[in-house]
Amino acid sequence: MKSIIVGTAGHIDHGKSSLVQALTGTDPDRLKEEKVRGITIDLGFAHVDIEDTHFAFVDVPGHERFVRNMLAGVGGIDLAVLVVAADESVMPQTREHFDICRLLKVSAGVVVLSKSDLAEPDTQELATLEIRDLVCGSFLESAPIVPVSARTGEGLDALRAALVEAGRQVPGRSTEGATRLPIDRVFSIKGFGTVVTGTLVSGSVAIDRDLVIAPGQRPVKVRGLQVHGQRVSQAVAGHRCAVNLAGLETHEVERGQTLITPGAFVDTRIADVEVEALDNGRPLRHGARVRFHQGTAEVIGRVGIIDVSATEIAPGGRGFARLRLEAPIVLSRGDRFILRAYSPPRTIAGGVVLDPAPPSDRIRLATARERCRALAIAPHNGASDDDFSAARALIADAGATGLPVPSLASRIGIDPRNLESYVNRLVAGGVAASADGVLVEPSVLAHLKASVVATLTAHHRSSPLSEGIPREELRRHSFPRGHQAVFDRALADLAASNQVALRDRVALAGHQLSLSPAEARARDALNHAYRDAGLKPPETAGVAAVLGIDPAATDRMLKLLQRQNTLVRVGTLWFHESALHSLKDDVAAMKAAAHGPLTIDVATFKQRYGVSRKFAIPLLEYLDRERVTRRTGDSRLVL
Repeated sequence: MKSIIVGTAGHIDHGKSSLVQALTGTDPDRLKEEKVRGITIDLGFAHVDIEDTHFAFVDVPGHERFVRNMLAGVGGIDLAVLVVAADESVMPQTREHFDICRLLKVSAGVVVLSKSDLAEPDTQELATLEIRDLVCGSFLESAPIVPVSARTGEGLDALRAALVEAGRQVPGRSTEGATRLPIDRVFSIKGFGTVVTGTLVSGSVAIDRDLVIAPGQRPVKVRGLQVHGQRVSQAVAGHRCAVNLAGLETHEVERGQTLITPGAFVDTRIADVEVEALDNGRPLRHGARVRFHQGTAEVIGRVGIIDVSATEIAPGGRGFARLRLEAPIVLSRGDRFILRAYSPPRTIAGGVVLDPAPPSDRIRLATARERCRALAIAPHNGASDDDFSAARALIADAGATGLPVPSLASRIGIDPRNLESYVNRLVAGGVAASADGVLVEPSVLAHLKASVVATLTAHHRSSPLSEGIPREELRRHSFPRGHQAVFDRALADLAASNQVALRDRVALAGHQLSLSPAEARARDALNHAYRDAGLKPPETAGVAAVLGIDPAATDRMLKLLQRQNTLVRVGTLWFHESALHSLKDDVAAMKAAAHGPLTIDVATFKQRYGVSRKFAIPLLEYLDRERVTRRTGDSRLVL
């Protein structure tokens, strides 16, 4: 059975609650004060099955003082019932409630001419004309206006038929995606504990599922679940739910918070939005303090107009803005919201969230406006990202720093469980290149690869003796502000295509050292000299003079031999790798022959290897670093 959430709208005392009770048999006014005063103060709930459709009613207060409560109820509705009393016609809260529904982009509805038994036909006709004038050009323009008397029951059958017909226009909610249930009531039941209620706007809820209360990201577990008063094991998007939560006290949660899938959303205090100002309201000025309403939450914030020159959004106009909120809230791309003036509180605008976690860039720039245009949501497809337009804009915006894959969940509204398949579609569609959990534009990766090749080419040309560039040095030169994972992906791709070789240093594939005949002779001479010297290597200046090699060439060849792991620098001395290898083998043999703990001191070392203290001390420290020995006082324990 299709389930539809219906929200009432209309002026105080126009019969909204009486109408709901007549349709459902349930009085939505549950508070004692509501009974005494005869008005709705807070949200009321009731439900009824009509033909093959289940209608869950959210009855909202009509008094202007309780519009904030009304807004907490209409955020998740599928269908609006605008109630206008036949004997009073259109009133101030009729207009404000209607404007709110229109700004929230409610797609379908029915108009009820209530209290029809109290008005003469001429009065009813006049009220009908005023209603038609009010709804002209809106989602209710072609909606039926049904005269109804909740007291006599006249017109209820016609209203039921109109509701069923309007319900056929309501698209079903997707049960895929992350769980999201804005909380509108919190209470405790003896023996069960804390219960929260709300309209499940996306995803599903099931018993024993682990969820999170946000803002605050507090973990909870679902221990019980009801839909319209019936115990169920699972609820899906479009249902009004009562969820019994384990691990939570009533004072730890409140209206305005949201029950969500872990990791699907982040708490935010800033959002880039597109705003539509009411044509009968005040201008929305840059820096204005406003009341921001989304779902069941109300947060105070300030508006920053995103434009290079504009300082306000005029009545009836549209524009981009950045909202800075005074308290954290859960938002996702595509969320509809309402803005009310801070004082006196009056609805002035509505809009849609484009990015719930924008970068902290300046907004009074043309580039900021162009960014919002790229993120704008087309009216015909809502927040649909089938064409990846939002992902493309966010990835482009991230540039070389990359967009972390988990942020797709919070910034676009992707279920974390579906991130892998979503990323695969982005990559297959040419929207993104993936690098170890980070997404960048393919052009960024291609430019990086070209830059690496160009940098290595220039390096080999200017330093023919170099075996390449160390990875980190290459990254600083070619990709200084980029993400490490993207750089690693670029190197891996270049290596896989046989363009570069990845060793201790990065070099172009096929690169060979280019030594002149004199340099080759110098290298070989130094190699032989240090190999023959064993553990008593010559001084650098001395060996250069003996061999007749220029000091600058000597320095270049020593460093080349070091990169080739032929020579090892120990302090200020150069030792041949073969001498150090033989030394470690000899110490290991001594250890094996000792058949127990073996220590060696400086004197013993000097005597065994025939070296002076000048060589003994650096060599013993080298053995310590190589974990062949460990110093204990004046001696070394052979490990």
